[in-house]
Amino acid sequence: MIKVAMTSVYVEDVARAHAFYTGVLGFETRTHVNPGGGKPFVTVGAREGAQPDLELLLEPGDGPIAEPYRRAVREAGLPSIVFSVDDLRAEFERLRGEGVHFVREPEKQGPVLTALLDDTVGNLIQLTQPLG
Repeated sequence: MIKVAMTSVYVEDVARAHAFYTGVLGFETRTHVNPGGGKPFVTVGAREGAQPDLELLLEPGDGPIAEPYRRAVREAGLPSIVFSVDDLRAEFERLRGEGVHFVREPEKQGPVLTALLDDTVGNLIQLTQPLG
């Protein structure tokens, strides 16, 4: 069986992204090392044992491939990544209370409820909750 072990999201600033993804979104730090070259290798993941084998790499997004890609995805209004939540409306209120800017408030899209937020480091993130 093949499973996803790690995926990445390009970010403008790894330290700022790490602070947002852990301090605001609530992920835990899984890896934080500096292999040299001034760019740390940082991964985060879900807390409390949820998805223990899945990590999100906060990838520096200033390279010649990453920057145009990241900019094009954002300008198209597309999420860089989608996170699932149990109660989207509650999460929306919590995050809005933390000062998170939502590009799109919760709305029904077929069988799911979705919202789109700005991660402060160049990306749009979609939150989704299955309905029914």
